[in-house]
Amino acid sequence: MVPGHEARPAVLPSERLLANGVCRPELRPALRRIDDRRNARTVAGLWIAVAGLVGLAAWANRPVVYLVAFVAMGPVHARFAVLMHEAAHKLLFSARRVNDWVGTWLIAYPAFVPLGLYRRGHFAHHRQEFGPDEPDLAFYEGHPCPPRTLGRRLLRDAVGISGWKNLRPLIASVASSRTRRLGLSILGVQAVLWAVSWAATGRWWIYPLLWLLPWMTQWRVLNRLRAIAEHGGMVAGSDRRVTTHVVRQSWAARLWLVPYHTGWHLAHHVDMGVPWRNLPRYHEELVRAGYVTDALVYPSYRALWRALAPGGRAARATTPAG
Repeated sequence: MVPGHEARPAVLPSERLLANGVCRPELRPALRRIDDRRNARTVAGLWIAVAGLVGLAAWANRPVVYLVAFVAMGPVHARFAVLMHEAAHKLLFSARRVNDWVGTWLIAYPAFVPLGLYRRGHFAHHRQEFGPDEPDLAFYEGHPCPPRTLGRRLLRDAVGISGWKNLRPLIASVASSRTRRLGLSILGVQAVLWAVSWAATGRWWIYPLLWLLPWMTQWRVLNRLRAIAEHGGMVAGSDRRVTTHVVRQSWAARLWLVPYHTGWHLAHHVDMGVPWRNLPRYHEELVRAGYVTDALVYPSYRALWRALAPGGRAARATTPAG
């Protein structure tokens, strides 16, 4: 799975990029600019989408519409996760207080995530993928793995076993004086969501069906598949091209799995100070410099997952990476 030296030419530093792949200081401000207004519209639009899905399901009040809304909530949770990730990187809003308040109360807590704890763990991930402090190693290690093994893990995700493993510590946190305030804050936000959905629809079970259950089941599947596609089968190293995959982005992948340009994951790991809106442009910089080559690029997520099966062929794109 790890690309050889021929796929990773030593092209840096270049006219526009430093030796570590980061843009030169005179080019950096444009790529690292945070668009506060557009991000505010993105956050508002996400909540409007949630309200619209719930409202449509309640208005139609038919099993097939509830099923469609349930399925759609998986990608919705993916969007909350990506925006929470942006806030953790302090890239959602340029004002730190606004970034952390919105990221905490409107994004992370509704997604059952303590933003501060996530931020500390995630920065350890960026310091050294596959390192001793890597918080996400359970997702990446053991790949390639037999299809039966991956299927068993995805089944645990799909039926809520993995979701319960994540929810149980949150519930237990209220029993400790050290974590009670944080746990009650997150659970309090969930109680507000439940109360609002109940009051708006007259159905107490809307929240568990269309918020909690998708988070515990299908979002777990999407999260694992995305994480494997980012780092599965790779190794620790100073060259980010041996730690992180490159996958061509399709509209279907952006819709279901990697919204908000989070699929440009190598670019994000080369410079984690680039906001999500600018990652495609930064990826193009890496391509133009010859840092990202055709030999690195998988044509689709399906092709990458197939390659991660034992004996799978690491078929990569044959058309230009850009």
